[in-house]
Amino acid sequence: MADTVLVDKPSKGVLLLTMNTPENLNALNDELMTPLLEELTRFESDRELRAVVITGAGRAFSSGANVKGFARSIQEREQKPEEHKPSAWEQMDPIYWARETRNYGTGPSIVSQLHNMQKPSFAAVNGHAYGLGCGIALSADFRVACPSSRFNEAFIRNGLVPADGSAWQLPKLVGMSNAMWMQMSGLAIEGEEAFRIGLANWFVPDEQLMEFTLEKAALLARGPVYAMGIVKQLIHQGYQHDLSQHLPLASRAQGLTRNTFDHKEGVQAFVEKRQANYRGE
Repeated sequence: MADTVLVDKPSKGVLLLTMNTPENLNALNDELMTPLLEELTRFESDRELRAVVITGAGRAFSSGANVKGFARSIQEREQKPEEHKPSAWEQMDPIYWARETRNYGTGPSIVSQLHNMQKPSFAAVNGHAYGLGCGIALSADFRVACPSSRFNEAFIRNGLVPADGSAWQLPKLVGMSNAMWMQMSGLAIEGEEAFRIGLANWFVPDEQLMEFTLEKAALLARGPVYAMGIVKQLIHQGYQHDLSQHLPLASRAQGLTRNTFDHKEGVQAFVEKRQANYRGE
């Protein structure tokens, strides 16, 4: 059986992870998600790796969760004896919710890990990115689309709502109305349209997708990734802060970067008129 996640290091500091079950359009079952999460965890702790690219083998980025698995789950639930149905009061109780939602599953774990990752991440969306597959693409810092790309918040087509954070992430990229349309209609957005509304950072021909994405990843991998991680934190926290809250946090963040090797190296390289050799520390 072939590896469900292919691992490559195409250039210095860059990790390429390819979801590799093209026979089911890289559906996100445990056989694929578990090794993907493991590789992302290893990437975070490897000081030599400084940017990651995620893509899919074949004609899809990822078709999302396995709908056949939904059918089995429904059948199993219907065969169980009727259990206590919690009251509205219980369901609104934070203690109840903490107990009921403590196990999020591997999919949301990948989303959370990408969102919080301090190194740059890219999604090279080579085809369908449906449901949770779209959620993983949204959680990357940057998305590269092509004419073959299809972004689809497909949960509604199965009578579900997004549990992968995309109802939180998507409006920040495309605006509230565009997000609601995608998530209420279940219609796909093609690559060029995704770029137009801000869902994708770049739109390139199909045949240039991987080369272009890897070049962008290599560019950031050569940079001061420690400082980039702090930039990411400042931007994310900025959604919850006004300017008066942001400024002292930004000042403290710059104080942290002033004590890094990369700051010293950047200044010396500027003075000596040479290329800086950052170490991400």
